[in-house]
Amino acid sequence: MRFNPKARLDTSRVRDVGGSSGGGGGGGGMRIPIPGGTKAGGGIGGVLVIVLFLVLTQCVGGGTGGIQLPDTGLNTSRMAGTDTGRYANCKTGADANESEDCTRVAVENSLTNYWAKALPAQSDTTFQPEQSVQTFTGATGTGCGNATSQVGPFYCPTDMTIYLDTSFFEEVLQQQLNGPSGDFVEPYVLAHEYGHHIQNLLGTMGRVRTQQGPNSDSVRLELQADCYAGMWTKNATSTDNEQGEALILELSDEDISQAIEAAKAVGDDRIQKETTGRVNQEQWTHGSSAARVKWFQTGYTQGSLQACDTFAPATVE
Repeated sequence: MRFNPKARLDTSRVRDVGGSSGGGGGGGGMRIPIPGGTKAGGGIGGVLVIVLFLVLTQCVGGGTGGIQLPDTGLNTSRMAGTDTGRYANCKTGADANESEDCTRVAVENSLTNYWAKALPAQSDTTFQPEQSVQTFTGATGTGCGNATSQVGPFYCPTDMTIYLDTSFFEEVLQQQLNGPSGDFVEPYVLAHEYGHHIQNLLGTMGRVRTQQGPNSDSVRLELQADCYAGMWTKNATSTDNEQGEALILELSDEDISQAIEAAKAVGDDRIQKETTGRVNQEQWTHGSSAARVKWFQTGYTQGSLQACDTFAPATVE
C-alpha cells in the first residue's frame, strides 16, 4: 500500500489515550490470556468474547445501544478525555508512507472519504463519519464498558467510536491465533470496523435477533462488515481527500492477499480450532473462515450495498 506523499491528512478523528494497567500503575497494561492456551476446554463462547475482533453480537435487536462489554474490574476513569498527541505529526501522505501511526490516520481518512460518497449514492441514508478511531494500550473506558487488548478492535455504536489496542495484532492475532502479519492487515480490520459504523447509520444492527449459529443474524452482521471492507478495498485508490487529491496511490496483490488471510484467521472455525481443538458451528458468532473470505471478495468484486445484503440469502456460508 502506497500513499500520495503530497496528500494532506486530517487527524481530527484519530486520537490516542495512552495506557492503563487498571491498578493505577504504569503503561504496560493488563492482558487477559486465552484460557488454557490453544487447547482449552470449556465453552468457546467465553473465549470468543475475549479474543474476537468484535463484540457487537451482544446487541439484541435494540438499535445502537445494545452492546456492553464484560466487566473487567478495571478503573479506567482516569483516562477519560485525554489525548497523548500520538498522531500530531501526521501531516501528509509522505508521513503515512513512513509511519504506522500515520498509516492509521490515512486509512481512516480514506474510509471516511469513500463512505461519504458511496453511502448516499447507494441509499437514502445521510453519511456522518465515526466520532473517532481511538487507540489505547492495555485498557480503556468506552461507551460500551471497559475494554482490554484481548477484546480486540471493535466499534461501539453508543459513542460511534472504533477502539483499537495496536498491540493486538502481534500479541493476540499473530502469537495466540497464528494469524497473518503485513501492512494491510490492520487496514482490513479498520475497514471491517468502519463497516459496522455504516451498519449503525443504516439501522442494520436493529435486525440482529439470533446470536449464534452459522446463519444467525450475528454472523450475517459480521459478514456484511467484511463485505463492506471489500467495497472500500476495491475503491480505495480512487477516493479523494478534501483537497481533491488521491490519498492511496496503490494497493498490491499482496495487500489483497493479506486482507484475505486476515479474514481467514478470524473465522469462527479457525479460532475454535486454535483455542479448543474442535469446531462447533452452533456457537459461531462471526462466520467461518471461508464465509468471511467469500463476503470480503463479494464486496471487492461487486462493490455495492445490495450485493452485500447478507440478510437476504437463506444461507451465508
